[in-house]
Amino acid sequence: MNAPIVMTTLEQLSVLPKDDFVAALGGIFEHSPWVADAAWRQRPFASVEQLHEIMCRAVRDGGEAAQLQLIRAHPELAGKLAVRGELTAESTREQSGAGLNQCTPEEFAQLQQLNQAYGEKFGFPFILAVRDHTRHSIIENFTQRLTHSREQEIEECLRQIFRIALLRLRDLVRA
Repeated sequence: MNAPIVMTTLEQLSVLPKDDFVAALGGIFEHSPWVADAAWRQRPFASVEQLHEIMCRAVRDGGEAAQLQLIRAHPELAGKLAVRGELTAESTREQSGAGLNQCTPEEFAQLQQLNQAYGEKFGFPFILAVRDHTRHSIIENFTQRLTHSREQEIEECLRQIFRIALLRLRDLVRA
């Protein structure tokens, strides 16, 4: 069952104690509350976009090991966690919204093969801001990105994670 999205304001976030702030924004970056923890120190925020930039900077400043940990914290698209119903509420909404829960058996098998090939090549899951896509364009992106180098994919995964984070912040925070 998906948890409801509870809206908050920048003003409310700016006065929260650190633990409450991290609890409120800890899901913006998948299983990575350390990003919200780093952003808390830079309150108050003038806009959702500024908060997003601060959070993205924390990821960039965290170094490659932290970035890879963040990338690996994301689930495969239509992968094992989705099948078992173990995705976060945010990921469940996003994957369902892109139609990944309505794949044909052939599309599902293709996604499983792509997940395996991508994971074997890069050592981390394929990440895409699926709200910007249909299941058909997801498969196209998946196939095309398998031609990238590992360095290109690390950068592309971070770019996609930052897009996901912005969409999640806009869902959660009113200016």
